[in-house]
Amino acid sequence: MLQGCHRLADFLEAVKKEFEMAATIFKTNCDNNKYGHSCFKYGNYKMVGRGGGKDIYQGLDYYLKGCEQEYIPACYNAGRLLQSEQLGSFHNPAKALHLLQHACDQKHAASCYQISGWFIKGVTGIPKDMTKAFEYSKKACDLGDCYSCSNLSQMYKKGEGVEKDAKLAEQYRRRAKELYEEMVEVRRNLELNQ
Repeated sequence: MLQGCHRLADFLEAVKKEFEMAATIFKTNCDNNKYGHSCFKYGNYKMVGRGGGKDIYQGLDYYLKGCEQEYIPACYNAGRLLQSEQLGSFHNPAKALHLLQHACDQKHAASCYQISGWFIKGVTGIPKDMTKAFEYSKKACDLGDCYSCSNLSQMYKKGEGVEKDAKLAEQYRRRAKELYEEMVEVRRNLELNQ
């Protein structure tokens, strides 16, 4: 039943373009049935004002509900939003990091990459730490993220967060290039099939 409600809302969204009705079903399926994917979709709707008014705080609330139901993309979106300055006093770097670490532990490559970026640069509430940046870049690269593999290549080349190793720097450079080319090919095929 939970997936059926979600699929109905997806149909109303994609085929009928009835966004208000889709939003109502996503919200109801989240609130009443605790279906994480519907929470995530309703959070997306609130972030952009689709099917009703825009409300980033309600969007965050629904991402958090989706994350509680282990819908990992919702954890990712909640974490990114909590790290952003647009939330004002709701900005919470510690919670953002916790949510993305959970998503990364569930093999969500974009979450691992995001964390590595925070540690590479150092952002509000998360100090620069190249050893941790290396750790999360490695996780993301192992999950197939080309940009993380590129970061690893540079870290090995410069000895940042890890000992210098020209051989490994080259190995990760090649891996990044290979993954990037695969990504471009997938995008090209998607465009051709539209």
